[in-house]
Amino acid sequence: MIDGIGRVHMLGIGGIGVSAVARILHARGVEVTGSDVRESSLTEALRAEGMNIVIGHDPKNVEGADLVVVSTAIPDENVELVAARKAGIPVEHRSSILSKLLEGYRTIGVTGTHGKGTVSSMIAWILECAGLEPGFVIGGMLNNFGVNARDSGGKWMVVEVDESDGSHHNIACDYVVCNFLELDHLNYYDGLDDIIAKMASFLESNTRLKEAFVNLDCAGNRELVERVNLRPTGYSMEHRAEFRGELLDKGQLPIRYRAYHRDEVLGDWELNLPGRYNVVNAMGAIAVARRIGVAPEVIGKALATYKGLENRFTIAQGGGVTIVKDYISHPTGIKKVLESARDLVDGRVISVFKPYRYTLIKYLKDEYGEAFQGSDEVIITTMYAAEEDPIPGINTQTVVDRIEANGLPVTFIPNQPDINDYLLETVKPGDKIIFFGGDDFFRQADQILAEFARRAGKTEGDDAEQPRFDGPLNEGE
Repeated sequence: MIDGIGRVHMLGIGGIGVSAVARILHARGVEVTGSDVRESSLTEALRAEGMNIVIGHDPKNVEGADLVVVSTAIPDENVELVAARKAGIPVEHRSSILSKLLEGYRTIGVTGTHGKGTVSSMIAWILECAGLEPGFVIGGMLNNFGVNARDSGGKWMVVEVDESDGSHHNIACDYVVCNFLELDHLNYYDGLDDIIAKMASFLESNTRLKEAFVNLDCAGNRELVERVNLRPTGYSMEHRAEFRGELLDKGQLPIRYRAYHRDEVLGDWELNLPGRYNVVNAMGAIAVARRIGVAPEVIGKALATYKGLENRFTIAQGGGVTIVKDYISHPTGIKKVLESARDLVDGRVISVFKPYRYTLIKYLKDEYGEAFQGSDEVIITTMYAAEEDPIPGINTQTVVDRIEANGLPVTFIPNQPDINDYLLETVKPGDKIIFFGGDDFFRQADQILAEFARRAGKTEGDDAEQPRFDGPLNEGE
């Protein structure tokens, strides 16, 4: 695949998925250039690693490229994409290139609407602790490694397989984990039935597949098992399954759980991530690791030292205030994060949320109304529509109304920067603020944390607490 290619130009190279593929290509000796609309920590890191990254799209950026790589986020009218096609430069989707990069490796792919980044990064860390030196391509920054991709030269590759746009059909792996199937990505899918059908097709068409693993705590996955023309291996905490987890306590971290393989106790282990849902994630990783021969004691020690993904239930503390950052925007995930926050902390919990996509709001508006029940107060700002066209009658106010209907105090602050002013006026020491959103939201969370710490410093002097990021109350999703 790489033979004969001198230079690859990647559009949207600052994206978490595109940058991961860029790192693998670069590690294998390909000249990688790329462009994006804004500077970020990722573009700066790639540039420091030796890639030529430019900010802004310009037709001249593709001149001299042997191949142009895009993701689904790149529109057909992008000037670089138009120029590449006009010049006859081959254009391929990120997933197609990833598939070719996996050739010759033993591969583990993790897919599904929730938790695939956590499960895949857990597997990568277990294999690392087992001395297998895995490569990986994952849609998040692994705190144990400090990067989102690595070409290690070993025999194993662990990949997060994105199902959101149907491009998972381009990826074939030896082992596949489907962690969750729920109504999501409605800009691409027609509904849950369509999601399940396409996942079944993905598994059945995979000629490399040796074994599939599914989370049986998910109703969508249980339906998948009924439909798919193979026999997946189940993992669960609530249902009969070959691999099963039992939560021993759910208080302060680390939480303790027991892992079973059939009737055999694999071990009583610890996890530095909050929530029952993360034990389920761990069971998916445990199932794969045991199947490929990793010893139970290695698995237990690895998961006890697993540090999670950046901005997945990442905790920041300063000035007496705790701030949590989490990428999740789906109501099921929001509900689980809030349940975990309640298990871990005392004091008020304030949720700050930026709704995402008209389609999600349209089909899941009632679920959004119920998702924030673990909050004492909810703050909503103007939604991010991505590339979607407006849907009549669906907007940010739709979410606000549903939350209010469930009896929660909710404040709508249309102008996002004004959120910090509101929080600085109303938040008290001991409060916990959870930001649900993306990078721009997280930059704002960093700013307000610094301001809380600065104000505390004015009153407390040299002994004032300084802001620090400890990961998810030790690290986690």
